[in-house]
Amino acid sequence: MYKIDFTNPISIHFTGIGGVSMCGLAELLQDAGFHVTGSDNAHSARTSHLESKGITIFYGQQEENITPETACVVFTSAVHPDNPEYIAAHKLGIPCLTRGQLMGQVMKQYQIPIGVSGTHGKTTTTSMISEILLHAKLDPTLFIGGNLKTIDGCLRIGRSDYFVTEACEYTNSFLSFSPKIGVILNIEEDHLDFFKDLAQIRQSFRAYAQLLPEDGCLIINGQIDHLEEITSGLSCRVITFGNNSGTDYYFDELTYDNTGNPNFTLHGPGLPERHICLKVPGEHNVYNAMAAAALADSLSIDSASTIAALENFTGVDRRFEYKGTIGGVTVIDDYSHHPTEITSALKAAANRPHNTLWCVFQPHTYTRTKAFLKEFAKALTLADRVVLADIYAARETDTLGISSETLRDEIRALGHECEYFSTFDEIEKYLLENCINGDLLITMGAGDVVKIGEELLGA
Repeated sequence: MYKIDFTNPISIHFTGIGGVSMCGLAELLQDAGFHVTGSDNAHSARTSHLESKGITIFYGQQEENITPETACVVFTSAVHPDNPEYIAAHKLGIPCLTRGQLMGQVMKQYQIPIGVSGTHGKTTTTSMISEILLHAKLDPTLFIGGNLKTIDGCLRIGRSDYFVTEACEYTNSFLSFSPKIGVILNIEEDHLDFFKDLAQIRQSFRAYAQLLPEDGCLIINGQIDHLEEITSGLSCRVITFGNNSGTDYYFDELTYDNTGNPNFTLHGPGLPERHICLKVPGEHNVYNAMAAAALADSLSIDSASTIAALENFTGVDRRFEYKGTIGGVTVIDDYSHHPTEITSALKAAANRPHNTLWCVFQPHTYTRTKAFLKEFAKALTLADRVVLADIYAARETDTLGISSETLRDEIRALGHECEYFSTFDEIEKYLLENCINGDLLITMGAGDVVKIGEELLGA
């Protein structure tokens, strides 16, 4: 693998520079004195931001974007060998790195690189950890998979030895990372267009845990099934969290305020009880907060800073995000696109005052929809009324014979009301005709379903 000498900045090109992680890496290297170029298929807020930093971006991926002066090309996992820039780089003999490989090399430039992994909750937990480090004035560098209002974006470039990033298991990219502290929030079936089954996913998380050095630390959900398969024989310190005293960190006295936000008592090894009142809803966020607090304690951060940061944290864009109110109907947007995430979000919504709970769900990828069809149907019945949009294809094409109508029929077979419309305009018209004062409306999915609520609100 090609190794970058960070003391000798070079010319580096990013194919797919508009992706959230690629965008951050490009800006970080530009800040470090590298000459950065990139390409993407379309203009976006992120590409405009990079251009404002002096980075040259080509729209459309073509062989001529890669020149002999380019010293290294970075690709995302979405780029295939038939990509013109991939072909050009190999023709010219230019070294190539994946996004994960570059991230791993960047992490090695910091004394305390932190990688937050898990099937669910990575963005929120990374953001909670970021808030704690910022509140403790540790000047961290932060890579977040969503927009964090505190830093007005997804990236913050600090000047200290602290580095925090999400570590995603898809295509095993996190196995190229170099964490000293690793977090594993949960392990479930997902990304079955890449992984064969849950056993293979667990093997990947085990391999991720094995990346941690002897003087490192793994913070892991102690309620993961057969936990010892992930943690046995690790040379690093292992810290567990969960909902009972069998884990190092646990909570009790869980209650909810009148907006559905949890209050709880946190217990830690040899530590006094801490009472925490979160401003983000749902029991799943109690687990995220525990992981963040355990990490803060491992860094000897003052407990008062940890509590203050967690209690002031108001969430990340598209994570149970309040969008506004129209005609007495509260509109929330949420990124959930896996049955477990949907269940957590709708349970959180149940603790918030409402008359009828509406969920407009946009399934994400044909593979995921087919793999979890029955689980999606069961999870969505937690809403009073369900409206389905077409499947958001993302990186896929429809070769599986699955559709939102299939999911609608599965939900109806459970005796639950569900509607499907093929366009956002039809969905918006239906909602305007049927949502009434006091209802709670959640737009949900990892695609562009957020536009429905924004259109309704006139955003």
